[in-house]
Amino acid sequence: MYSEKVMDHFQNPRNVGEIENASGVGTVGNAKCGDIMRMYLDIDENGVIRDCKFKTFGCGAAVATSSMATELVKGKTVQEALQVTNKAVMDALDGLPPVKVHCSLLAEEAIHAALWDYAEKHGIKIEGLQKPKSDIHEGEEEDEEEY
Repeated sequence: MYSEKVMDHFQNPRNVGEIENASGVGTVGNAKCGDIMRMYLDIDENGVIRDCKFKTFGCGAAVATSSMATELVKGKTVQEALQVTNKAVMDALDGLPPVKVHCSLLAEEAIHAALWDYAEKHGIKIEGLQKPKSDIHEGEEEDEEEY
């Protein structure tokens, strides 16, 4: 069962679209469920996120977490945006069913991927930011043996 906030952000997503000449763009996916999330950031000369947009291919929870993540980072500094975790996204949505928690992880990784792209484009290092994964399951052990 989804919370009212999840349903609202799914049915009326905020900040859908692209930002032309974005300061940073990050794309992440989840090969296991097929969700793909792309986050666009417009960051001013003081390191403040002026605008944030997203495009997501995925389930309702993926759309809702993308929408909420854009709301959480808009107006924040790069450093503050880096602190937006999957738990913060879930809390802001009044929770997610356990089977959909991975959607909030995607949202967190999409923010990090866009920040990484911004840092790369501007030749800067963002303290605490690590190179993001393109798939949130990257580096995990395979559940089944390959033959």
